[in-house]
Amino acid sequence: MTRHADASKARAAVRHGRLRKSNPFATVAKVIAATAAVVGVSGIAVAGVAALDLANSVKPVAHLDNETPGAPPPNIGAIEGGVNLLLVGSDSGDGNEAYGERDENLNDVTILMHISADHSSATVVSFPRDMYVPIGDCANGGNGRDKMNTALMYGGADGGLACAVSTVEGITGLSIPFAAQIGFDGVISMSNAVGGVPVCVTEPLNDAWSGINLDVGTHDLSGASALAFLRSRHGVGDGSDLSRISNQQVFLSSLVRTLKSSETLSDPIKLYSIARAALKNVTLSNSLNNIDTMVSIAAALKDIPLDRVAFVQTPTATVEGGVEATSDADVLWTALQSDQAVALSATGKYVVTDPNAPVTPDPAATDAAADPAAPADPSAAGPVALPDTITGQNAAQNTCTAGRPEEDQ
Repeated sequence: MTRHADASKARAAVRHGRLRKSNPFATVAKVIAATAAVVGVSGIAVAGVAALDLANSVKPVAHLDNETPGAPPPNIGAIEGGVNLLLVGSDSGDGNEAYGERDENLNDVTILMHISADHSSATVVSFPRDMYVPIGDCANGGNGRDKMNTALMYGGADGGLACAVSTVEGITGLSIPFAAQIGFDGVISMSNAVGGVPVCVTEPLNDAWSGINLDVGTHDLSGASALAFLRSRHGVGDGSDLSRISNQQVFLSSLVRTLKSSETLSDPIKLYSIARAALKNVTLSNSLNNIDTMVSIAAALKDIPLDRVAFVQTPTATVEGGVEATSDADVLWTALQSDQAVALSATGKYVVTDPNAPVTPDPAATDAAADPAAPADPSAAGPVALPDTITGQNAAQNTCTAGRPEEDQ
């Protein structure tokens, strides 16, 4: 397994540079409109103040190779057509000494979200950090085989997100026009904005490396605890990054259920808090750095039934120094390219069904079944059945994480 000879130079060269900021005054009008739509006409005065705060919170943007300069954003309402959005989680620590001395900028988390063109399904794919892939042609090298988590490094301070996007585009055959990068502090802020995410564990989860310490049962995680849970590798499953992905899917599934709950969606203060946290703590591609666009993508997700939101792990096999995707991954890529929903037949190895989960009907699924006499659409294709080598879960499944005994860590 060969790595680029200039990889060490690239690591040393990477620094967080300043990216071009969007014009806050051009953003204000759009934010006012979006916020007013959320809080109602009676809250326009408050919305204006909130809009100014949001506009001043916008982080620098990153530019992707496939963006259309000057393309007008969609109006508020569900975005037209399908969506491909890449989210990467950086382990750089953004200079915060609380995370120790970190001289790398690696995408330890790489997740692709695909929303179907008819907004009837969404597939969220996790790429293992140690998976060998063809790295895109990036500023500091790339264009060769290396681990997935080196894409941010090869892209450099200004092009890391674009490099990650081009890498995943090469793997999946998809065009990805939207992307976002989040760091440790961003995860803390976003989880606080949501108000906590309930997760359960069936065995004690103790990880001195990430700082998580959970007894058996259900816990509402936010802030530093949510970050520690998502980062935990030593304390879950077999201690590998593959087990960590299953653990993250437990969290993300619960997050989707939380966000889709009527309490969250009807709470304008919480919605504003989430929007502010995203704008302040997430580096967005230029195509996504717009309230209208973010609202329209959220609107496309709002009515998708929970059992049609699938969290999928790229299937891999062990090779020297890491893992690589197996040929079964082609089934997944073909389904996404064809804009088809997927159906999983296997959950993560160290994930179990929550025996105490409440049975809560999904409003979107209930609405879809409201008229049993309605004729079925004969052109509607069913989900693509994925082989059992591709593991994951859908958002309707209430699952728990199995902790790893401390003596095995």
